[in-house]
Amino acid sequence: MNKLLLPILFVLGSFAAHAATITAAQDPWAPFVQKDASSPGVSVEIIVEAFKTQGHTVDFKIMPWSRSIEEVKAGRVDVLVATWYTEDRTSYLKYSDPYLENSLKFIKRSGDSFEYSGIDSLKGKTVGIVRNYGYGDEFLNAKTFKKPESNDFVSNAKKLTAKRIDLTLEDELVAKSTLSNAGMNLSDFAFTNNALSVNPLHVTMGLANPNHSEYIDAFNKGLAEIKSNGTFDKILAKYGIK
Repeated sequence: MNKLLLPILFVLGSFAAHAATITAAQDPWAPFVQKDASSPGVSVEIIVEAFKTQGHTVDFKIMPWSRSIEEVKAGRVDVLVATWYTEDRTSYLKYSDPYLENSLKFIKRSGDSFEYSGIDSLKGKTVGIVRNYGYGDEFLNAKTFKKPESNDFVSNAKKLTAKRIDLTLEDELVAKSTLSNAGMNLSDFAFTNNALSVNPLHVTMGLANPNHSEYIDAFNKGLAEIKSNGTFDKILAKYGIK
């Protein structure tokens, strides 16, 4: 064998040895996660392209949020593709560098004059939330308003139009996309100007997974690479995000 080929073969062999198929899961959360093979969502495409630069492929599956987070927490699925930070989750999830952010706004019925001005402004309200979403400790621990849970945002939107709750909350971009896809009339809803929080989006991996540090590091490196080579901006442009 040509000795000059040995270093090349060694590098290729090492690359192949470390290449992996990374399993990922999330609930539908358009435009970040979508049930569309050609347009699977901003987050999904970012994760696929970032891991690809490091030699990894991604096997992504749609599943309910509560199940997704439990599967990742237990290490049966490798990553959640779009996770907000909460202190509690750091006890079982490892977070990547942030790659986007969400502005979490209150949604009300059209014509409602309510404006969010801090936790005290929610006193006496009934605010529909999604089970196991990360709304922040101050909001979740507050006792001056009710927080009935649903499995998804559409359920809360239906409760809102039926006047079973006063408010719900979601990222404005996500909410508009989800409501439209569900065949609901956007003119029936309005958004507060002020947000409960601005939440960076992260890839996360269960600490129970022995590869959590390696894969999160790989994503962080890949994220930096797709930002520098223009792939990241192309993905955002595809979904109309600036």
